[in-house]
Amino acid sequence: MLQLQDKRLLFRLMFFVLFVLAPILDLFRIDLTLGHLVFFGLDWTLGLDPFLRGETGVGHAALNLFLRGLLPILLVGGGLLWLAWKYGRLYCGWLCPHFSVVEFINGLMWRASGKPTLWEHKSLPERQPDGSRHRPDPRYWLLTVPAILAFSFLWAVVLLTYLLPPVEIYGNLWHGELTRNQFVFITAATIAFTLEFTLARHLFCRYGCAVGLFQSLVWMVNRRAMVVGFDAERARACASCNAACDNACPMRLKPRSIKRKMFTCTQCAQCVSACNEVQRDNPEGSLLHWVQGEEALAVSDRESRHERGCRPARSDNILKTIELVAEQQ
Repeated sequence: MLQLQDKRLLFRLMFFVLFVLAPILDLFRIDLTLGHLVFFGLDWTLGLDPFLRGETGVGHAALNLFLRGLLPILLVGGGLLWLAWKYGRLYCGWLCPHFSVVEFINGLMWRASGKPTLWEHKSLPERQPDGSRHRPDPRYWLLTVPAILAFSFLWAVVLLTYLLPPVEIYGNLWHGELTRNQFVFITAATIAFTLEFTLARHLFCRYGCAVGLFQSLVWMVNRRAMVVGFDAERARACASCNAACDNACPMRLKPRSIKRKMFTCTQCAQCVSACNEVQRDNPEGSLLHWVQGEEALAVSDRESRHERGCRPARSDNILKTIELVAEQQ
């Protein structure tokens, strides 16, 4: 049976392939040469041509605008926001092709330098959740840099195929006959993505991505939404751990914190998997779990107590002491 992270990897791989192939298969793209959407091989227009030719009235045109334009946006956008309201940034952690690249580059940088990002203050601990040791190997930079360049170029080309006929773009690439505008777009986008994937991929996920930002805002409104919950009463069990959950988070968050500080959590559950591994011999199991409903309120209640300046519980003091010890290791 596939483990949680294996399932997530499978979902991300399938969606990334779909992201690349969707324009080629005419599943979804915005064709600027035609001036309208192509959806599952069909031309998706607003149906205004009869009105422009004087064949229909304003009422029929308005109905077409609603059915073909506004309604699909409301359904897709509303569905995504409902999922975010109930489950958080599930799309980001389980499907988003950009976040898949973020995690992949994190892993390569970690292998090369011991740090998942260039901005990390210090290397992550060598001891892994399963008890093994990892020592950085600078030779992985020979894979990291080409991977960043390759993903940047791929993203630039794929985005262009969402705007222009894919057959034309890939044909021109193959024969080295890109038009001036196509060459400028791919070159500029490749440079931009290279800088972003190298220096600011997490900042983009946190502050630059409108899809992610709106998911986070909607998720924060629902205090009963799915969230990673920490069993603070068993905080002493963290004493044998070197903050594996913090180290595992691809967004560089602290999963044992209050919900407000996990604003950009992508529900990837890397922290949960790390804690499961550390506590695998503990009969009581992991200290981190996905929680919903009334259980999720506890995370928000801790947040409310924190904002009111209430004295922290004894388990919170224990956790702070453990975190300080882990930082010194």
